[in-house]
Amino acid sequence: MELTPRQETILKIIVSEHIKTGAPLGSNTLVHKYKLGVSSATVRNEMAALEQKGYLVQPHTSAGRAPSENGFRYFVQKLMDEAILSSTEQLMIQHQFHQARLELDQWMRLSAAVLAHSTHNASLVTSPKIKQCEVKHVELVSIQDRVALLILVLKEGTVKQQIINLEIAQTQDDLRVISRRLTELWSGKMVNRVKTMMPTLSGLTLQVAIVVSEMMQRLNLRQTSDMYHAGLLHLLETDVVQSDILEQVIRILEERRLVEQIVGQTLGRQGVQIIIGGEGQWNDLSQISIVLSSYGTADGATGTLGVVGPIRMPYSRAVSIVQFMSGLMSNLMGDLYGSQTA
Repeated sequence: MELTPRQETILKIIVSEHIKTGAPLGSNTLVHKYKLGVSSATVRNEMAALEQKGYLVQPHTSAGRAPSENGFRYFVQKLMDEAILSSTEQLMIQHQFHQARLELDQWMRLSAAVLAHSTHNASLVTSPKIKQCEVKHVELVSIQDRVALLILVLKEGTVKQQIINLEIAQTQDDLRVISRRLTELWSGKMVNRVKTMMPTLSGLTLQVAIVVSEMMQRLNLRQTSDMYHAGLLHLLETDVVQSDILEQVIRILEERRLVEQIVGQTLGRQGVQIIIGGEGQWNDLSQISIVLSSYGTADGATGTLGVVGPIRMPYSRAVSIVQFMSGLMSNLMGDLYGSQTA
């Protein structure tokens, strides 16, 4: 339902003030604080019209109004100012990632921590997943004469390790030669291609091929991605969050099924997605909002990252950090694993 320019101005002020204070806003405050150039009676009439249209509610018998869920939705869709992270903050975040080891698990944990710290809300990050694993690198590390550690690095960033017993003692130099050969042979290959090459192999290379194919098959059958979250302490430290709101935040972070539903229905769309109050689909989210985006590579290795908090979260800030982190994670994955970013 479209609003007049004056109604949009009033709604924008009320939502912005409510995000800061949590309190209803009256017509006198609007007129005197924001110099609207109209009388209090005119503002009251406009507020009554906004309430009738479903964008404002009157929590108490006072004249003050607060935004409804639809009011918040109208605000984020049409009225919210775009916020861009300062170059200083961008460089600080990038520096944290460049200091981290080039391991997917550490990236996920760091992403969740940065999102939570930057928005003072809870965060969630799912690891990237592709339909079929592809080999990036194989490494054999000598532990004892007849024991080696097999390290398998996949194109989307997953790293798997397994101890293997050797039939014949091997030096680290021997293992390095075999590692280089298998990496050259399998790089960019899926499990079926690894299997078709087995008849040409023998000895330790065949043994490694069998183990690698089994590891890849297990990963291909995996239905869900790993999920990381952070930031519950930020919510506990603020007066914004009541116990029932905190309960809903914990539920979204702990119940993988609910996250998978939300991700499945919202992230086929481009850009940042904002879910306010469950959007009439998820009763468990009736008092919270989620700001989500996908990240990943153009070849299909994609994950999800986002911010979870009360409905009166600072959306502009949340959108800017989620947007920046999505681009940063996509670029990092593309640089490290040789793929074009999504």
